[in-house]
Amino acid sequence: MAVDDVPLDDKAKRMRDLLSSFYAPDPSMSNESSGKYVPLDAIDTNLFDADQYMNFLVQKSSLEGLLQRHVEMAAEIKNLDTDLQMLVYENYSKFISATDTIKRMNSNIVGMEANMEQLLEKIKSVQSRSDGVNTSLSEKREHIEKLHCKRNLLRKVQFIYDLPARLGKCIESEAYADAVRFYTGALPIFKAYGDSSFQDCKRASEEAIAIVIKNLQGKLFSDSESTHARAEAAVLLKQLDFPVDSLKAKLLEKLEQSLGDLQLKDEDLSNCLLKSNDPSKQEKTTELVPSTIHEASVREFVEAVQAYRVIFPDAEKQLIRLVQDLVTKNFETAEQYGKKRISSADLLGVLRMIWKDVLLMDEVLHEAVLSEFSLEAAQITVKHYVASQFSLLLHDISDALTKVYVGQKEGMEGCPLQVALEASKKAVLQGSMDVLLEFRQLLDDKIGVLVKLKDLIIDWVQEGFQEFFRALDNRFLLLSGRNNSSSPVQGLEGTQGDKVLVGLVLVLAQLSVFIEQTAIPRITEEIAASFSGGGVRGYENGPAFVPGEICRIFRSSGEKLLHHYINMRNQKISILLRKRLTTPNWVKHKEPREVHMFVDLFLQELRAIADEVKQILPQGLQRRHRRTDSNGSTTSSRSNPLREDKLSRSTTQKARSQLLETHLAKLFKQKVEIFTKVEYTQESVITTIVKLSLKSFQEFVRLQTYNRSGFQQIQLDVQYLRTPLKETVEDEAAIDFLLDEVIVAAAERCLDPIPLEPPILDKLIQAKLTKTRDLNAVSP
Repeated sequence: MAVDDVPLDDKAKRMRDLLSSFYAPDPSMSNESSGKYVPLDAIDTNLFDADQYMNFLVQKSSLEGLLQRHVEMAAEIKNLDTDLQMLVYENYSKFISATDTIKRMNSNIVGMEANMEQLLEKIKSVQSRSDGVNTSLSEKREHIEKLHCKRNLLRKVQFIYDLPARLGKCIESEAYADAVRFYTGALPIFKAYGDSSFQDCKRASEEAIAIVIKNLQGKLFSDSESTHARAEAAVLLKQLDFPVDSLKAKLLEKLEQSLGDLQLKDEDLSNCLLKSNDPSKQEKTTELVPSTIHEASVREFVEAVQAYRVIFPDAEKQLIRLVQDLVTKNFETAEQYGKKRISSADLLGVLRMIWKDVLLMDEVLHEAVLSEFSLEAAQITVKHYVASQFSLLLHDISDALTKVYVGQKEGMEGCPLQVALEASKKAVLQGSMDVLLEFRQLLDDKIGVLVKLKDLIIDWVQEGFQEFFRALDNRFLLLSGRNNSSSPVQGLEGTQGDKVLVGLVLVLAQLSVFIEQTAIPRITEEIAASFSGGGVRGYENGPAFVPGEICRIFRSSGEKLLHHYINMRNQKISILLRKRLTTPNWVKHKEPREVHMFVDLFLQELRAIADEVKQILPQGLQRRHRRTDSNGSTTSSRSNPLREDKLSRSTTQKARSQLLETHLAKLFKQKVEIFTKVEYTQESVITTIVKLSLKSFQEFVRLQTYNRSGFQQIQLDVQYLRTPLKETVEDEAAIDFLLDEVIVAAAERCLDPIPLEPPILDKLIQAKLTKTRDLNAVSP
């Protein structure tokens, strides 16, 4: 490797080392590296061999390299000379400065020695005179010190002799603290000389202090004394070495007894909040507000706890248990109070009162950590309050629904079902908004415990609405009678109640639609605006409030309740039809003279249904499904000229032949659509009930056997029903088809199916219409 490849930093370092070794104060430092390996180019060391280094350069370097190395070494020598010259100049200037300083010091020291000798002579003179004064005054000083000691001793002796009198005066003035202080101060003297010189004083003082102890005990256990005074008496007894451990349990028992006065009571809360919320009562009364009295009692209790803790430092666990029991009982009282129908402002007033008590007690008993301890109790209280508000809301909605029973029993006129529906809608929507407003006040309040529970309250509100709507759906099922629960609902007993129950099912169906379409979206908006956040329950459990699920529940419930109403109404009509068709002996039936009275009952039931439906459901599109609107033929398979002509034949054989032709014709005709989807409209519900009733009529007809007169009676009743039913329903084609099916079913079961002649049929129908008009004219 060429020598000219050495970096510049190494050269500078070598130069610094060289200067350092040259000026090193310890010559041995230059020999430290003697035992180590020395490279050939270590020119700055004592072990450098010039011949070896020269041979090394000649062997390894070229001529140009040697010339370059020569130039470098010449430059280094020049740099070293320059650095050495600078160091000499710097040291020379320092030497000159030091010389000047020494000269100035010499000039300043001149004359100081003479002054020091004069000062020494003066100090010796002062010392000699001081020794003379001390010698002349030593005897008098010792005499004064002895007199002072005797004076102090006489004062102590006088204090001992005066102690019984002092204690007596303290007893008279009830200055027991001074008496204890005097006696404890004299105790060392009594212990040393009480059996000899001061025997009488000791005996008199002990008698006096016994009276003090007796009075302090009486003061300690006196109920008329304040807790602070009793605590002070206990401290004084402890200073007199009186065994106060026996008093520990008694004082603790008194503290426990005082908890009964501090514990909040339901009636006290009601009165307190009533007075605080009613300004007129605050102006009239001159007594203290109960909350102020309670706060004063709590402060007195806190002072007693603090004094008890000072007297008995080892009683910390008992005090913690005591205050925690008080906080727990107060929150339990608040929990019971919150289950009533109260506003959130009332609950906040109670929580503020309890939280203020917690902060007061936490100041003197930090170890109890009451603020954290009360958090769990407050959590239970607020959670139960939220649940109770939803229970009360559910109760209000149930009351709004069941009031229809009371109105029906009292003979309420008008539209009881409509009133119940509107009241229920208001109870659901406005009640939910009111509940959300109450819960919003809980979130907006700045009570420390509620601030920590904010996220939990949001979760409880959302979960509460989810569970509330599920419970409301179950309540709907219970009121409608679809729930299999054996517990009866109050107000559903009796025949009158059964009549209203059918209409109430329709109310519940329409209310379910209102909840799905109006209430849930409105509540969802309010929750998103005021109760967003939460999430304490964990994301793995999903959102607390799922409006889509609630909407699906009530959509399904609405459809089920609507079909349940239709089935209940159809069952009642089916009972009427069964009685009509099972009561007479159709084989021996007489010739028909008029339309049977069951037709009037059937139409009366339909009018009652129409009255209920008009109160609850809206009208649909004004559309009549005529016979020509049907997806089937323009004429029924059993209502055609061919069938009418054949039914008019006078022989049984021809009538039966006509039935065979009718069945053959059904194979080549499109079937009329009878049962369609039920909609939430008046026309759809009434039409569905009529269709089901006529279908039931057909089935009951098939279960009987008729003679000619019975068949003709069925024909007359059906023909009379045709016109009023068409005026009631929207699907005339289906009604015509079902009525024809009833007549054909009767013909199939008839022994001699010969129908009435059209003139006779029209005459009987007109007679019935005239009779009906006359009855309507007479009746108010």
